[in-house]
Amino acid sequence: MKVTGAALPFLPLCQRLLPDRLPGLPGKLAGVSLALLKATALEIAILAGHLLLYPSGITQERRSPGHPVPSPDDGATPQLPTEAKPPVVLLHGFIDNRSVFVLLRRSLAQHGRQQIESLNYSPLTCDIRTAAELLGRHIEEICERTGREQVDIVGHSLGGLIARYYVQRLGGDLRVRTLVTLGTPHSGTNVVRLANAHPIVRQMRPGSELLEELTRPAPGCRTHFVSYWSDLDHLMDPLETACINHPDLSVQNVRVSGIGHLALPVHPAVATGIREVLDTARTAAEAEARPGGLTVA
Repeated sequence: MKVTGAALPFLPLCQRLLPDRLPGLPGKLAGVSLALLKATALEIAILAGHLLLYPSGITQERRSPGHPVPSPDDGATPQLPTEAKPPVVLLHGFIDNRSVFVLLRRSLAQHGRQQIESLNYSPLTCDIRTAAELLGRHIEEICERTGREQVDIVGHSLGGLIARYYVQRLGGDLRVRTLVTLGTPHSGTNVVRLANAHPIVRQMRPGSELLEELTRPAPGCRTHFVSYWSDLDHLMDPLETACINHPDLSVQNVRVSGIGHLALPVHPAVATGIREVLDTARTAAEAEARPGGLTVA
């Protein structure tokens, strides 16, 4: 599956501000440079909007017992019966909070997802393992409160790595049906070397002890993984680090073209892809009947 940048909400503005081809450069190089400029302009616009929303997501969201009122469905995509849809847990990235998922949450709700939980972990968290244990406790509470046995998780950047550790190393595959990661450094990233003072950043470096743990055998893992990676993600070095490559995992790697790291959780085409993944996810019984890995680029 390949998601292009054709549906970018800010792309028309970029097209008006930037020429179709940069003068003085060969055609192919000019096209690449233009795509990079457009993606950078979009990242700046998203960052500005996110800074405005950030204060609203600092505290944990209020959770009420029972089932929320369904959101109207626009009928654009076929819907599964409500009882077939497990809760969706949204997990943000490094130095961020749940406000990054405002648009994705709205999209999921408009297409029939009635139980959506956005979790915050503390910005003072210094260990991915600790954050994964906390996630596990949250998921147990969600399952108890909603009466469901499994959840789906969407994790952006570091959030995807925390969720993966929970699934692979803490037995979370019993609770997580599908894990979708957005721009997650599964094999480690080399960007911003000056940030190595932070212990979590060191855990996200290639060859770290934590990432080595994730390369260990995971036979019988029940969770299905879907990893979105972008060809213009400035925070992934190398770019392919956002792909999952593990022989024991059921994996779909999805390349996204023309958008950057911050755009992944807000891009409408990515949101559509996530909805389709979650609506067609296999049940736990089907996953057990079809073990093994699958990678689609």
